[in-house]
Amino acid sequence: MKKNILLILIVAIIFSCKNNKQENGKLNIVTTTTMITDLVKNIGGDFVNLQGLMGSGVDPHLYKASEGDVSKLVNADIIFYNGLHLEGKLVEVFEKMGNKTKTPIALAEEIDKTTLIGSDYFASNYDPHVWFNIAYFKQFTKKVTLVLSEKDPENAINYKENEKQYLKKLDALQNKIKNIIETLPKEKRILVTAHDAFNYFGKNYGFEVVGLQGLSTATEAGVKDVQKLAKFIIEKNVKAIFVESSVPKRTIEALQAAVNSKGHNVKIGGTLYSDALGNADTVEGTYIGMFEYNVNTIVNALK
Repeated sequence: MKKNILLILIVAIIFSCKNNKQENGKLNIVTTTTMITDLVKNIGGDFVNLQGLMGSGVDPHLYKASEGDVSKLVNADIIFYNGLHLEGKLVEVFEKMGNKTKTPIALAEEIDKTTLIGSDYFASNYDPHVWFNIAYFKQFTKKVTLVLSEKDPENAINYKENEKQYLKKLDALQNKIKNIIETLPKEKRILVTAHDAFNYFGKNYGFEVVGLQGLSTATEAGVKDVQKLAKFIIEKNVKAIFVESSVPKRTIEALQAAVNSKGHNVKIGGTLYSDALGNADTVEGTYIGMFEYNVNTIVNALK
């Protein structure tokens, strides 16, 4: 706690004292989650300096800013983050920055709240895993483009062209995902994962989604949770359950053991990317690649 307070004080004192552009003339952009980092990379390209705080497999629910992170934030011209209290441990830092000349931009705050899924687990009272609705991610794309164009009008035409091309790719992704999911019978569309990160995905594509740990990985699953979900899996004759790259797999393994002990065979269908993308040098290290990989993994395991 003392360390966190110190970081906030550092930010409060020196945040407004930095120049707007780096020496090479490019905007210095800092992002939180890997999804947002990939998005800004697609829109900003070589016209910005981009640094992401979180890497592959990092859980944003539990992430704490280091001294190095604060240095990056202080020197940023623009900070993009998800919001809706996804980055819970960073909220105090961002709120302190919001009192200064540079206000971090919470992309999810742009979404019409009446369309969001409610949640008692977060201070925002909404499920923050909004990137699993591609339509919302398109809104993120437009907001990033607008901000970059306003801050760097000399390259606005480049940002807008990148936006145009990326939106086309997101359109293609939507069509591809729909076609893949249509090969899975509706009665088999039950998605059991480590925590409830896939509710927007389920809402869009007709999946019943059940997370062992609830919406936030900060909540631990107990024995009763495991037994209750094991009963559900047996009753629904669920063929496969899934681990997540950013959540320890021991809880899902415990769930599998509980189900199997009751004479019902359930397999671990694979690892899904939920709160973070895959490694930067892989297809799953991109938002589009991650989404397609997840859907193929889910459908192939549940067929």
